[in-house]
Amino acid sequence: KLAMEFPSEDIFLMTASPVIKAVTNFKQVSKTLEEFDVEEQPSSLLEKRYPNIKVIHSGVKQLKSDEHKIFTEDGKEYMYEKLCLCAGAKPKLIFEGNPYVLGIRDTDSAQAFQKKLAQAERIVVVGNGGIALELVYEIQGCEVIWAIKDKAIGNTFFDAGAAEFLIPKLTAEKRETPIECKRTKYTMEGSEEKERPTAASDKLGSALGPDWHEGLHLKGTKEFSHKVHIEILCEVKKIHLQQEFIQLQRTSLTFPKDEKNVEPDEVLWPVYVELTNGKIYGCNFIVSATGVVPNVEPFLDGNNFAVGEDGGLKVDKHMHTSLPDIYAAGDICTAAWEPSPVWHQMRLWTQARQMGWYAAKCMAADTLGESIDLDFSFELFAHVTKFFNYKVVVLGKYNAQGLGLDHELMLRCTKGQEYVKVVMQNGRMMGAVLIGETDLEETFENLILNQMDLSAYGEDLLNPDIDIEDYFD
Repeated sequence: KLAMEFPSEDIFLMTASPVIKAVTNFKQVSKTLEEFDVEEQPSSLLEKRYPNIKVIHSGVKQLKSDEHKIFTEDGKEYMYEKLCLCAGAKPKLIFEGNPYVLGIRDTDSAQAFQKKLAQAERIVVVGNGGIALELVYEIQGCEVIWAIKDKAIGNTFFDAGAAEFLIPKLTAEKRETPIECKRTKYTMEGSEEKERPTAASDKLGSALGPDWHEGLHLKGTKEFSHKVHIEILCEVKKIHLQQEFIQLQRTSLTFPKDEKNVEPDEVLWPVYVELTNGKIYGCNFIVSATGVVPNVEPFLDGNNFAVGEDGGLKVDKHMHTSLPDIYAAGDICTAAWEPSPVWHQMRLWTQARQMGWYAAKCMAADTLGESIDLDFSFELFAHVTKFFNYKVVVLGKYNAQGLGLDHELMLRCTKGQEYVKVVMQNGRMMGAVLIGETDLEETFENLILNQMDLSAYGEDLLNPDIDIEDYFD
């Protein structure tokens, strides 16, 4: 975007990774919903397309904001007029530095995971967001103990009702062939030909797209397909290596048969996980899929950034940080403007792309001395993804975020086919979760955006015999 706006200016893109992420096959599904593919491409492609872009392959060592200078790991320094920080986030590991704990967030860690899984008979997955959800669904031939701190799975995207709707898919032995999925295809460029050095956990790979598990063979050593046991309302208290566990003289449990787990385990495992509910399970390794923290480290030293509660660099509604000429976008930043009543920040691909695009517009407007309005994409939270082979659309305050007790929910559910939930407040639609091919996303998007009073329709709003779109064209 910047390269198009300022063809005669030099634009430097600094990246520690040899490839860059490009958005391809972009489709505007509705006013606020977008679908796109994310592909890794060699940086030379970008330089060919825009001669004024120079890609610098090096991590940032230090930022001296008062001097408008960036120092890179390879010992060079660069002056900037305007700077945008888009360094993303890194996985929040439950225990740092433990060789049996794998954090999953990027292509490199997903590949390391695949290698380990090939030898695994049992793993423990910790976390309850999108990556944990997809992971548990995709793994076959390996026992999975899934520890979640909530009552129901997928709390970041769903409520307990949606979780109940999805659970049968987890235990189904027979896997249907995936529906052709028209969304972010995620490739690992060139990974077949040459073995990539595995990223150490402190090195940042590139963040995973929504289909990161496609093309990874997530199969363990056992011959059965799906074995998942969920431990709810608990977290990991301690991790014991085999020797420590033997000295503890405590009992670990086998994989539960028929949901009853009372059997002590005779097998010796490389590592043991003690949960806060008192249970101990042995396993080959632990996957920490417990979210991310903004990657602000390299930039804080010596610079007085305002930082949000979630650790991100605070940005105003023009994506400025608190320091002059420095902007931030994507996972590294914290939206510190007064948000629209039906938008909130979530560290997702769609928001990172929107923020990056908008930050470029803001940098251009500032340079030219023009004013600019907050981008329309921040009017309504809207995200489309896929879980357990169902299309999933979440809109607005889909989990009644911040609405307190002053709201009501309406539901429509056809087992194995669709799940529709809307969040209503004072007769107005504030949010929705749509699972399956409901074709309601555009209608609901409009109803949330225009805040029309829907009290008159009552329960008929979700009546499957009424074509709701005809009402609200």
